[in-house]
Amino acid sequence: MAEDEVAGHVLVVDDDDRLRALLQRYLTQHGYIVSVAHSASDAWAKLANLRPDLCVLDIMLPDQDGISLTRELRRRDQLPILLLTARGEPEDRIQGLEVGADDYLVKPFEPRELLLRIATILRRVRPVPGDDLLRFGPFTFNRGGGELRRDGELVHLTSGELSLLQLLAERPGRAVSRAELRDRSRISGSDRAVDVQIARLRRRIEDDPRQPRYLLTMRSEGYALRPGL
Repeated sequence: MAEDEVAGHVLVVDDDDRLRALLQRYLTQHGYIVSVAHSASDAWAKLANLRPDLCVLDIMLPDQDGISLTRELRRRDQLPILLLTARGEPEDRIQGLEVGADDYLVKPFEPRELLLRIATILRRVRPVPGDDLLRFGPFTFNRGGGELRRDGELVHLTSGELSLLQLLAERPGRAVSRAELRDRSRISGSDRAVDVQIARLRRRIEDDPRQPRYLLTMRSEGYALRPGL
């Protein structure tokens, strides 16, 4: 990695001061921007102003357990989450994955393993530098060429649908506001016009547009395109 290249922004949430400082130092040395929080309430405060690429979250926090915090985060965002826990029982791991965690690491662990797991998650949820292909379900979207394919077959989109998809694909997994979608795609009318265009795009990519898997509504924030799956 080049000296000035940033691998991503990680939020570490853990009430163990020593471990938190160790992870901040280690991840920073490996090219990440690192923010830290010592509790669930501190994490919410950080997330009000930050948009990290991934959250490393301890299950045992003083004010809220990491499982319920993961569940709440999933209701508002598609921020990738890697859970840390001292409990290695399969039931605990399965519970964490069921509520939406992307991965699960049992303490004590080697920092190198955490680094590899973070890199794996980020490769899955976003394209690597220089890769214009974004994958979600059976779809592959070439952001540079503006071409959407399903299982290799070209999907024909209107210019309005393509414009929205390109904007959402710029920040996969992140909410894009209706106002930004309207202004940048030059949709005329109110935010309702954006909703109509989104509904049309959903009919192109969702098996059941009423229960979307890929093009998600983020309450009070806008819409997000969910990669992977």
